[in-house]
Amino acid sequence: MGFPLQGQWLVAASAGLVGLMLGSFLNVCTLRWPSEESVVSPPSHCPGCGTAIRWYDNVPLLSYVILRGKCRFCGASISPQYPIVELATGLIWAGCFMQYGLTAESARGAMFLTILLGIAITDARFYIIPDQFSLGGGLLGLALAPFPGGLTVLEALLGAGVGFGVLWLVAKVGTRLFKKEAMGGGDLKMMGMVGAFLGVPGVLLTLFLGALLGSVVFGPISWKTGKLVPFGIFLAVGASVSYGWGERLLNWYATNFLGMP
Repeated sequence: MGFPLQGQWLVAASAGLVGLMLGSFLNVCTLRWPSEESVVSPPSHCPGCGTAIRWYDNVPLLSYVILRGKCRFCGASISPQYPIVELATGLIWAGCFMQYGLTAESARGAMFLTILLGIAITDARFYIIPDQFSLGGGLLGLALAPFPGGLTVLEALLGAGVGFGVLWLVAKVGTRLFKKEAMGGGDLKMMGMVGAFLGVPGVLLTLFLGALLGSVVFGPISWKTGKLVPFGIFLAVGASVSYGWGERLLNWYATNFLGMP
């Protein structure tokens, strides 16, 4: 904040490079945490031939382009998820630091959105939200609450409690109505994490947006196939929107529907 434009771009670019590296690590987390594997050992290796990936073949984005998306040793294709997640995480970090400058809020927002990206990926691929994202992220949200630009510790605690509690109640009611498990425990813990970052208003908006998106996008598929809705994806999108535009959306609703100035 208060930087000249050139300085802002430098900060954003530097943050983007950090994001690229974190995106590379996020790929490992999204593939190993759902299977309860270590993210440290064994080191990154080709899923085709098992050869350990050298550091110069593990440079975010650049290595994928140079190798043309193939293993240097066996020629097996490398999933495009790797560069996509790296780029997305880099843009998240660059965008947050461009918006808020060199502040605690930039780091808080970037970490929150990175966690949400990880949750969306694991829920889409494995129907699992690892505790490392939900519980670990919740603790991180509480730890960052006292810093300028965030919530108070009390607001974060209330948000975490309401996020978990409201979805727990919905899950219990849904299970009784449909005579089967209506929602996974990962969704509940995830909303506790969201509440620690966004507080009670953000939780309510996230639930509304997530339910709306899930019903419109995946509802018809679930109705026809009987597949469970990977609700974590839509909650992650709802939480991202709530973080970026939540206050404006709530003000718009209050003005246009509740008649509040």
